[in-house]
Amino acid sequence: MTIILKIRKDNPEKALVKQAAIIIQEGRLVAFPTETVYGLGADAFNAEAVKKIFEAKGRPANKALIAHIADKKDIYRLAKEVPKEAELLMKKFWPGPLTLVLKKSKIVPDITSAGMDTIAIRMPAHKVALALIKEAKTPIAAPSANLSGEPSPTDAEQVIENLSGRIDVIIDSGKTDIGISSTVLDMTVNPPKILRQGALSKEEIEKALKGR
Repeated sequence: MTIILKIRKDNPEKALVKQAAIIIQEGRLVAFPTETVYGLGADAFNAEAVKKIFEAKGRPANKALIAHIADKKDIYRLAKEVPKEAELLMKKFWPGPLTLVLKKSKIVPDITSAGMDTIAIRMPAHKVALALIKEAKTPIAAPSANLSGEPSPTDAEQVIENLSGRIDVIIDSGKTDIGISSTVLDMTVNPPKILRQGALSKEEIEKALKGR
């Protein structure tokens, strides 16, 4: 049975956030809102928990997940190296709808990165998401909270329709602000390459990299 937790978007109730965070710590699944779309999350460092994401979504195992963090310092735990360009973009766009792909550190399980030597990382700009990650005390690996092939959900009703009975908790904080997935930028190549065009434009990224 899936528990639905209604949590205020602007002033998240601590007790409810803690209830969801405990589920993450126990190696189970929580769907949660971000400013882009709703995500389906598990402890990024727990391989068995991450495996459940793929099973619940019917997601191909070769599709890597995004690790969501609540403190910029956590990027240095997840990534082997963080180039200056990445730090510039973090300063400009985090928290926000930009995902950076970097060489991963040894502590990241292969399943989280789909067996690749890179890890995708972002810091969402949503109070509920940030509160959940902080309370769980771990980066949360999360793709969109939908069955594979279905549209990315922008409200909890869509998540319930797709995943009720398949996951442990769905946080309902209303509609997302942006409704478009984050832009994914590969920082392991020069110049950086957009792997998925999302809420942040190519022009905005180029302007930031030029220091404007």
